[in-house]
Amino acid sequence: MPRMTQTPAAQPATPPRRSGGPFRWWFGIALWKRILGALVLGAAVGLAWGEGATAIGWIGELFVRLIRMLVVPLVFLTIASGVAALADPRRLGSIGVRTLGMYVFSSALAVVTGLIVASIIAPGAGATFADAIPRAVTAPTDTARFFMEIVPDNPVAAMAEGKTLSVIFFAILVGAGVIAAGKGAEPVRAFLASGSDVMLKIVGFVMETAPIGVFALIAVVMGTTGPSSFLAVLKLGICVVVGSAVVTLLIHTLLIVRIIGWMPIVPFLRGIADAIMVGFSTASSSATLPVAIRVAERNLGVSPPIASTVLPLGATIGMDGAAMYVAMLTLFTAQAFGVDLSAADYLVIAATTTIVAMGVAPVPSGSLFVLAAVLHAIGVTPEQTAIVVGFVLPFDRILDMTRTIPNVTVDLATAVVVAKWEGELDQEAFKSARDLA
Repeated sequence: MPRMTQTPAAQPATPPRRSGGPFRWWFGIALWKRILGALVLGAAVGLAWGEGATAIGWIGELFVRLIRMLVVPLVFLTIASGVAALADPRRLGSIGVRTLGMYVFSSALAVVTGLIVASIIAPGAGATFADAIPRAVTAPTDTARFFMEIVPDNPVAAMAEGKTLSVIFFAILVGAGVIAAGKGAEPVRAFLASGSDVMLKIVGFVMETAPIGVFALIAVVMGTTGPSSFLAVLKLGICVVVGSAVVTLLIHTLLIVRIIGWMPIVPFLRGIADAIMVGFSTASSSATLPVAIRVAERNLGVSPPIASTVLPLGATIGMDGAAMYVAMLTLFTAQAFGVDLSAADYLVIAATTTIVAMGVAPVPSGSLFVLAAVLHAIGVTPEQTAIVVGFVLPFDRILDMTRTIPNVTVDLATAVVVAKWEGELDQEAFKSARDLA
């Protein structure tokens, strides 16, 4: 019989590789790139649509409300769990002193930057207030009252009213109580840690809506104000852009991260991109806090105890952009009204601004509400202050978006440096920071 040759069994055809459709493609793009694309598209739509863009304003407002919804529970749970995780209460004091020291240091440098830039560009020279509608600004709370109100009469009421400093104070006490209670408080420690993890997951869910929210926010801003209105405060706008770039890149990134922290700057800038985009579009440090905590832990390698202690405090008192802007507005006012400033006046402005900037509300245009305290220190009358605020306020949204960036970067730079000092920074994770998808 002829020899039969056995043919190999036919192999099943390899199924074509599926691309996953548009959803996989969309979620495969880094979040900050999606937000940036939405920002550019929103600006284009706003310019083309004009005032009609207000029709989608509710989308942006809904996004901001989603983020603000998370702030108080996230602050309480992350701080309380972070403090409880420290185990040694002495470390809390070390972290607190270093954090406050860094914020005062960077704020003072931001004020000096604002004074130098405004002195060179002179935005108030030749300014006219003919069309300005005076807007009275309530004098800020005095320093003693400011610190007294940190202690809440009712912690639950403080949470309901969104008083971040009061929530931070109570959360620290709860975390310290867990440490003092020892083993008996282990269920509470576990509950706080689990609650913090859950909140960060919710932040991740909400952040996936960020491109849609940013698109609507920017479209409304460009449709209602647009670049043409920006020309009215062009020189002041140039001051804000230049000053924000100097504070963000030279002070926060080069000085604090690279020189003081001795960490590479490229991973830092890449890792904080999401937070910068959200801060710019919402013009609110408070609204950016959930994102800042998320990128600090996931991208920069900052431990949860440090991120949950430094960043909520920074969202309240780390206002380098506001400090810089108030200094600029003070010189703008002096130049516009012809007020001659001596060297002593500059020192008064620098000291006063550094202090009051820590009380700026982390909300859009919050800087304008502490301006009266600084202008009063150099002899500007309340009537003149009202005119300046009335002149700037209609255009302040775009300026506020820009100066919120250094408000965000100082928090993350401080968190990185404090974490390294405390031995709570995963340096390998920091150096390999990738885009947060």
